[in-house]
Amino acid sequence: METHVEEPAAPRTAPRIAVLFPGQGVQRPGMGEPWRDTPSWALVEEVSRASGFDAAHLLLAADQETLSRTDHAQISVFTASLLAWSEFRRTDPAADVVAVAGHSLGEYAALVAAGVLSVADAAWLVGERGRAMADAARLRPGAMAAVMGAGLDTVEALVAAAQGDLWVANHNSPQQTVIAGSRTAVQQAAARAAGAGLRCTVLPVTAACHTPLMAPAATPLRQALDLTRFTAGTVPVVANVDATAHRGGPHWRELCTRQLTGPVHWTATLRVLNEDLAATTFLDIGPGATLSALTRRNLPDAESLRFKAPAVQGA
Repeated sequence: METHVEEPAAPRTAPRIAVLFPGQGVQRPGMGEPWRDTPSWALVEEVSRASGFDAAHLLLAADQETLSRTDHAQISVFTASLLAWSEFRRTDPAADVVAVAGHSLGEYAALVAAGVLSVADAAWLVGERGRAMADAARLRPGAMAAVMGAGLDTVEALVAAAQGDLWVANHNSPQQTVIAGSRTAVQQAAARAAGAGLRCTVLPVTAACHTPLMAPAATPLRQALDLTRFTAGTVPVVANVDATAHRGGPHWRELCTRQLTGPVHWTATLRVLNEDLAATTFLDIGPGATLSALTRRNLPDAESLRFKAPAVQGA
């Protein structure tokens, strides 16, 4: 009698995870509340000591107006991202994280996740970066807006036609590019974009990040970076300014300085993570869902996930 022997099922390949950390603009009041009773909450005090900001107040009690100030936005989003990263690692220590990246400010959380910066050093740098950028924004108030529904070439033409200071700040997806510059130039460009049938959303920030208007912040930030130790780390970090995978080391001083005034190449960053570093799953860690949405737009065939905050009891 002939018997049928079933072949054993092929073992599932563990996902190769790229972890993504958001930048400012995702802040919202009370975003620290879900993490308050987790073991990782102790990080908040460490960040506060190192940065000079009351991170607990910003995460739990600050209103939207307070959080819109660039220095407050940066330290609060950075801290919330670290809380999420710590809880992810605590609950899934075996996850195969092959690379990390952060959008703008999120690059500092990525450097912590990669083991390149300590929590205290990164918190101090984020505090210094936020103060320097706030000072620069007071000298030259700025604005940022996301233009949706057009490719990079179209937005670059919109910028080239602007009267005043205006630049491409972030290339986020094939259909989303962020522009930044003087408030007047951004408002005028937003109106022209709307007239051309494009969607344009002004972002809740007070600085023209990733433009030459941030040049006054470069010197104080570089002074802080020169005092900071960058270790070899454990996984590569894809940098905003060149969309290239870097290991840890002192060259991050130059990359972080350039990031202040140079555009964020996020579309290219995701492509490098997927094609060059073979990441199969992209995990958005931190407040909001901006990066998981951008991953789906850039890499529709890749798995895009969010690491969600725990539910608040009684909510």
